[in-house]
Order: sequence, then structure tokens, then C-alpha cells
Amino acid sequence: MKDEILSNLNNPVQLEKLYRANRSAFRQAFKALYPQLGDSSMTGFWNARLNFAKEEISWGTGKDLLFVIIASLVAGLIAKLPAILQIDEEFFYTRNVGFVIFPVLTAYFGWKNKLSAGKIAVIAGAMLAGLIFINSFPAVAKSDTLILSSIHLLLFLWSLLGFAFVNSARNDVEQRLGYLRYNGDLIVMTTLILIAGGIMTAVTIGLFQLIGLNIEKFYVEYVVVFGLPAAPILGTWLTQTNPQLVGKVSPVIARIFSPLVLVMLVIYLIAIVYSGKDPYNDREFLLMFNGLLVGVMAIIFFSVAEVSKAPENLTSIWVLFLLSVITIIVNGIALSAILFRIAEWGITPNRAAVLGGNVLILANLLLVTVQLFRVLTKKTEVTAVGKVISAYLPVYCVWTIIVTFIFPLIFGFK
Repeated sequence: MKDEILSNLNNPVQLEKLYRANRSAFRQAFKALYPQLGDSSMTGFWNARLNFAKEEISWGTGKDLLFVIIASLVAGLIAKLPAILQIDEEFFYTRNVGFVIFPVLTAYFGWKNKLSAGKIAVIAGAMLAGLIFINSFPAVAKSDTLILSSIHLLLFLWSLLGFAFVNSARNDVEQRLGYLRYNGDLIVMTTLILIAGGIMTAVTIGLFQLIGLNIEKFYVEYVVVFGLPAAPILGTWLTQTNPQLVGKVSPVIARIFSPLVLVMLVIYLIAIVYSGKDPYNDREFLLMFNGLLVGVMAIIFFSVAEVSKAPENLTSIWVLFLLSVITIIVNGIALSAILFRIAEWGITPNRAAVLGGNVLILANLLLVTVQLFRVLTKKTEVTAVGKVISAYLPVYCVWTIIVTFIFPLIFGFK
């Protein structure tokens, strides 16, 4: 998209065609190019057009609203299947919770991006394969591979959602980073919707109790069950039709939390030394340690995605660089603890999955840290960091496929 914009700067008709063909990709590519385009009436016009802040909220077309309503009802009905078909709730939700929301979100982007029949078939086939596989697991009391497969199946479905989001631009760095930004914006918007829904729930139940009617059970079983999966669907619709709603909130959150997480990690590492906690022999502590690592990685990715769409800010780059270095130290401790446990007690599905995940994260962190250092030393631009992250996303996708589908076969569904 960047090359096409550059080659058509003096062709307003073609620029308009590019914009209408893929508005999101055009907007992201133009913003990245703008600092180097120079002053001209054409670039000034497009900058003003793309950054014009709408005061009113757009509710999209009637088709958009109808799709959101139908998708919300479908997601709610999927969530109600255990009650409708008398299925054990623990069995159903453990294995199928991802199928409540990801298929309808994927369908939304497939519809908006006008995916070809071939791509729709690939996505639908992959989802169907995951659905059949996870529900074919032997019904045993305890299975580590079932837990691992169920967790990584969520990441696999998230990858398919990303495939529908980027459409034909899956090799476009900006589109992949746009997917990460979408996830950050969706978290913010969905959280706001859930807070508003929680307040409404408390008020509604309280008002009916005042007149002697206890509707709590009915409200939870029907309104809440349909409302919870509807929240991310509504959040997606709002963020895609009104990017200005959270477009300025997400960067602020990223800029605030990155230094706070950096300070917390430094204090935490010091506290580990004084507390005497031993990740090498304390399994629960090691699990929490890895959970912390994944959370920090998500913050780094989200922050880089936000920073990469704005002019370089050295303070933010320094914070991300130091955060990456500290996270590498955390990852090194976790990795050495896993290797120690494997050497002492042998390989298990959990240890193999955590080992593989930590190795992938460490490699990604090292690449990101090197690029951040190159940005600080003026050897490259901040967009290079985004390229590293976007190029590495398919690696995580392949790993989720291995853990979801291959691990159970290797370890005999144990």
C-alpha cells in the first residue's frame, strides 16, 4: 500500500480508488508515510481528511446493525447450548468457549472485507477441524493435553480471526499491526460496555426487588448469557465504524502502563531475591511467573503497535527498550527453571509446551530489543520494530497448531 500511495501522489483519482478499496490499510500506510511526504496541497488534503475528528457517532448502515444483532443472537444461542441440549456445562465450556465468539467476529470481518469463497472455505474448514478435534478428546477426569489444547485452541481461533482481518494484505506490516491495535481498542471498548452492562444489571435487579419480584435467576440465564458474548461484537462494530472513540485512549493507556509495568518488574525481580521464592522447585510460582511473562509481552506488542503509527518518541522507545531487556531477564529465569525441571523429572506435555512457548517468546524479544536499540542509535526507524513483530506473528500461529493438534497425539491424550 505504501508503494502504491507513493507512486500515485499526483494522481488523485487513483488515490481515491486505493482509499475506497481498503480504507484501514490506506489510512495506516499514509500516516506512516506522512512525515516524509513533504508539504503539498495533495498530502495536506489527505492528512486533513484522514485525521478529521468526527463529532458525531456513526451507527453504520442498516445492514451493519442487522448483522450485529444476528451475530449477537447466534453467539448467545451457542452459549446457551448446554441448557438447550442438556450438555454438561464443564465439558462444553472447557472445550468450546472460543466458539462462542470467534466464529461470529471472523464472519463479521469476512463480510466487511469481502473475503473470497476460497478464503472463507479455508477459515471455516480450520474452525470445523478445531471443533471436531477438541470435542473428540477422551472424557477423562484429568488430561494435561486437553487443557493445553483448549487454551491454545483459543489462540488458534484468534489467528483465524486475524487472517480474516488482514484479508489479502496478510503480508502488509501495517495491516498486521492494525490487527494488534484492533485487539487493544476492542479490550478498551468491551471493558466499557461490560462496566455499563454491570451497572444496568445491578440497577434492574434492584428495582424489581423493590417491588417484590426476584428476577436475578432469569436475568442471568437469559439477559447476561446473551449480553456477555454480545459485548465484544458490539465493541468490534463500534471500533470499526468509529475509530475516533478509542483511537486516542489506547495510545494514552499504552504510554501510561508501559513505564508502570517497567517499574513493577524491576521491583518484582528484587522482591524475588529477598522473598526466597524458588521457581526451580515451586511449580505454582513458575506458572505465575510465565503468566506474568505473557502479560508483559502483550503490553510490549500493544505499545509498539501504538508507537509505530506516530512520529518517533524517544522517551517511549527508551521505556519499551528497557521493558524488553527486563522481560528477557524474566524469560531467562523462567526458561532455566523449565530446563531444570525437565532435567530432574523428565518431559511432560505441560513442560514441553511451556518450554517451546518460552523459546519462541525469547527469540521474539531479542529481535524486538535489537530493533529498539537500533532505533535509539538512529540506525533504523521505529517501523522496523513493527516489522519484526508482524513477521513473527505466523510463528506463534504455527506453534498454536502444534500444541492444539499435535501434542495430544504425541503424548497419547494424557
